[in-house]
Amino acid sequence: MMLLAFDDELPLARGLAAALGWPLAVVERHRFPDGETRLRLPPELPARVVLLRGLQDPNAKLTELLLTAAGARELGASQLTLVSPYLAYMRQDIEFTPGEVVSQRHLGHLLAAAFDAVVTVDPHLHRVATLDEVLPGRCGLALSAAPLLGAHVARWLPGALLLAPDEEAGQWVRAAAQAHGLDCAVCHKQRNGDHDVEVALPDAAVAGRAVVLLDDVASTGRTLAAAARGALAQGAASVDVAVTHALFVGDALAQVHAAGVREVWSSDCVPHASNAVSVVPMLAAALRKLQEGAR
Repeated sequence: MMLLAFDDELPLARGLAAALGWPLAVVERHRFPDGETRLRLPPELPARVVLLRGLQDPNAKLTELLLTAAGARELGASQLTLVSPYLAYMRQDIEFTPGEVVSQRHLGHLLAAAFDAVVTVDPHLHRVATLDEVLPGRCGLALSAAPLLGAHVARWLPGALLLAPDEEAGQWVRAAAQAHGLDCAVCHKQRNGDHDVEVALPDAAVAGRAVVLLDDVASTGRTLAAAARGALAQGAASVDVAVTHALFVGDALAQVHAAGVREVWSSDCVPHASNAVSVVPMLAAALRKLQEGAR
């Protein structure tokens, strides 16, 4: 077995390779002035290769990912697994208005053509039951960092109220709360635009309580900010944030703190200064199971 990774994800890659006891190789990249990229892999690869690549900033990374997969096949990888801690283009799972491209379905077909298995963490799946459905004929494994984040919250804020900023985050909040005996509740969100969000708090009493907003992804930060303002307006003693994927685009993190959020904790699925929980042990365990099943 070999772990193959890109140079901008080396901390996670080194931790994962060490946990598995596998050799680690790095995909060398050279960007030409016209925007194309030259990729260089080890000239000989073992039959089983795991490629680590998160798809934050996906438009820049997808071409490199698919070219690397094709190159790995040519260089000897007959069993190729993708570990993508953040899997992009999962939100668009149906045609909301006529003519919209269903990106989840088409990206799934592309990944199924390139890889034998795909492992990810907290993908944005709401109208399909499993990741296998997104990857026709292939193995899809969706892990969750929610219990890990719940453990972090329980350690630092025993008795905190876990609050989902919208209905879609309810599944992760309930999983985290159940795993660690915490209370939880779910807000209602109305999105009017990319940066225009309204959040209505549930009936659960937040006055005097430490509240932790838990979600799968923080992108613009507007949903988290709106939920934080609402919780503080209802008398919450404090508001912190725990997220699996800390994208925090542009001024998102500043907006969240400006809304009164004290601490932000994230998993290391996406490299960010807020990383507080590692998914390495979880990924390593999943890859060992896949390896055993492939024997």
